[in-house]
Amino acid sequence: MKKIAYLLVLSLLITSCVSTKKQLQKGNYDVAIERSVKKLMRKPDATNEILILDKAYNIANEQDLNRIKYLKLESNPDRWDEILNHYLRLKNRQARVRTVLPLRMPRRTIDYEYFDYDREIVEAKHNAAEFFFAHGRKLMGNDNKESYRKAYYEFSKVKEYWGDYENIDQLINESHYRGMSRVLVTIENKTHLKLSEGFKQDLLAINHASLNSEWVEYHTRHLDDNINYDYLVYISLKIIDVSPESVKEKDFIERKKVEDGFDYALDQNGNVMRDTAGNDIKITKYKTLQCTVIETVQQKAVNIIGDVEIIRTNPEKLIKKDAIGAETYFEHLSARAIGDPEALSTDTRKLVEIAPVPFPDDVSMIMQCSETLKLAIRDILRRNRRYIY
Repeated sequence: MKKIAYLLVLSLLITSCVSTKKQLQKGNYDVAIERSVKKLMRKPDATNEILILDKAYNIANEQDLNRIKYLKLESNPDRWDEILNHYLRLKNRQARVRTVLPLRMPRRTIDYEYFDYDREIVEAKHNAAEFFFAHGRKLMGNDNKESYRKAYYEFSKVKEYWGDYENIDQLINESHYRGMSRVLVTIENKTHLKLSEGFKQDLLAINHASLNSEWVEYHTRHLDDNINYDYLVYISLKIIDVSPESVKEKDFIERKKVEDGFDYALDQNGNVMRDTAGNDIKITKYKTLQCTVIETVQQKAVNIIGDVEIIRTNPEKLIKKDAIGAETYFEHLSARAIGDPEALSTDTRKLVEIAPVPFPDDVSMIMQCSETLKLAIRDILRRNRRYIY
């Protein structure tokens, strides 16, 4: 058992070493460093891991420093963001490796020289912020939504790198406001019925905030004449059909055979017959009960039909049109019995206990149908979000 346990541990150590070495061979130097550091924290004298860490650390640092040197020689202002990332990698990598320094092997001790990258990082942040600020201001001059959105991201980087850089908060807010697409959703009643404003507003209570995204916001009311809407969504109601009140009747008969007393069994001479115990023999009599059931079905329906148009305003263009509709039904079953109610089944007895009810009025049914229509409107808007950006 001890031998098996030993072999298992040895196998795990070999696999672990191969894993770090494989990352080194693939050029994933920071991954190899991360894994080696973790292993060396558990076992500081693991020579193979020390060698892997040393090689990966030196190569990774050399690559970052060479890239920084090249980028600085290029002198392009848009490169400071990349330069910053290289310095941050150098700093973070150094901090990670220092957790296991010094690295001691039988004949050698490794203890890397410490470099303070903070000055270079601050310089890179300032230069990157300066570039993003200037580039963002230039993008704002293009006066289109795509540029405003790009400017917003540039200004956000300025804020990240150099928090109080000039009037950065104002520019972030302005670029975001100008880059936003606004959608106005309205109801148009083209039916023969006069619908109240309350009805229309209820239809638009579709939780439009859930449709909003980073760069798109939906409005269901025109809040301000200064707002220019980029998209208009017209929900046109074309038909509201309320069916006549329908009452249909059908009848059916239910029968049940029940006991109805008894007769004595008589022999050939007309005498009452007896069984072996001396008791009179009785013959059960049956009768059939019958009841006619008149079932009443009350029905009424509302059907709302329309369409949804999505229009881009600048330039004006219809970009999507979908049919929309909703239905709601009223149905009530009742019944009355003529005859002997004892003939009825359990289910039929329950039915005859139900009386007819007044029909709902047209307005109530239209309002009920509007709840279904509201769900259909929300679904269409959600499915068509890709057309609005």
